[in-house]
Amino acid sequence: MSHCSAPSDTRIDIVYLWVNGNDPQWRAKRHRAAQQHDAIDHSAMALYGNVEGRFRDNDELRYSLRALDRFFPDHGHVYVVTDGQTPSWLRPSSRLTLVDHRDLIPASQLPTFDSAHIESYVHRIAGLSERFFYFNDDVFFGAPVQLDHWFWPGGVYATWSDDPVVEGTALRSDENSLENASRLSAQWLSRLPGYEHTARTFAHSPRPLLKSLLWAAEAEAPELFERVRSTVFRTWASPTLVSDFVLRWALAQGVVRIREGVHLHVTTGCADQAQQLDALIDTAGGLDFFCVNDTTDDAHGHDPRLAKVRAALQTLFPLASRFENEPAGLGHTPPHRHLSRPRGSHQLA
Repeated sequence: MSHCSAPSDTRIDIVYLWVNGNDPQWRAKRHRAAQQHDAIDHSAMALYGNVEGRFRDNDELRYSLRALDRFFPDHGHVYVVTDGQTPSWLRPSSRLTLVDHRDLIPASQLPTFDSAHIESYVHRIAGLSERFFYFNDDVFFGAPVQLDHWFWPGGVYATWSDDPVVEGTALRSDENSLENASRLSAQWLSRLPGYEHTARTFAHSPRPLLKSLLWAAEAEAPELFERVRSTVFRTWASPTLVSDFVLRWALAQGVVRIREGVHLHVTTGCADQAQQLDALIDTAGGLDFFCVNDTTDDAHGHDPRLAKVRAALQTLFPLASRFENEPAGLGHTPPHRHLSRPRGSHQLA
C-alpha cells in the first residue's frame, strides 16, 4: 500500500492513554455525564463499560514508564493523552507531553469516558512520529525491546491473545468489547475479496502502529470511526477499532504480520490473583510484554488486591524513571527537564 510506505524517520514515539479515576473533580464530571438523558443507556452499555476498574489509577502508568525506561531507553517522545489531569508524581521532561482531550477531540464530542473513542484520534497528535507504540497504561514491556520483533520496513507485527475463539459474527450485549470488535471486523471485512477471518482477539500488548496506517484505515472505513466516536461511555455496539479492525484490515492489506510474542495477561480480580502475580515475578525479564488488567471492577480503592498489584510492580520495577519525582535517596534522579506541551494546549488541572 503506497500510503503505508517505509518510514523516513527512525524515531519511535510512545502514546499512552491515562486517567486518574480517583480524582474527585473527574469523578464528579463522570457522574454528571452519566446523569445526562442520552449519555448512558444501560441496555447499550458495554460489559464493564462504567465500572471503577476501567478508570481506577493504581499507579500502572508510573510502572509502565519504569519498564519503558528499562527496556526501551532509546524511545522517542512520550505523549500521555489525558482528560485535563496530571500524575502527581510526574517529573517535568522535554521528552514527555501531556495531550489534553480538548486538544485532540472536537468539543462537540466531549466529554467521553470511552477509551475506544479516545484512541481513535491518537494518529492526530501533533508532531507524532510515523512509527510509534500505543499503550494502555496497564501494559508493560517485559524484556529489552528488539525493534525488528515489532516493526518491519513498511509494516508492523501483531500478536494473537490466548483467549478462546470468538463465536459468531453478530455483536452481543453480554460479551466484552474485544470479542465484539472481532465480530464487527468480520462483518465489515467480509466485503473484501478473499478475506478470511481469524476468530480470535489480539493480545493486550504495546501496540506498534504506523500513523499513516491509521489515517488510511479512517479514510477506508469512516463510518466505523464515526460510530466509535459517537460514544460517551463504551457501548457494546461500538467496540474498539484500533485494537482490532485497524490491525485486521492492515493484515488483509499486507501491512501487518502475525508474530507470537511471549506474553502474560494478569487479571487482578480472579481468585488466583496471588498465583498470577507470582508467575509474573517468576518470569521477570523473559516476557516480551505483559498486561495487568484491573478486573476488581467496583472494589473500594483500599482493596488489598490493589495493594498486592502495586507491590508486585514495585518488585519488578523498583527504580524510578526519568519521568518521575521521588523521595530523595530512592532510585535514580535524572537531571531536571521542563514539561513540554503542544502548541495551543490548555492548562491542565
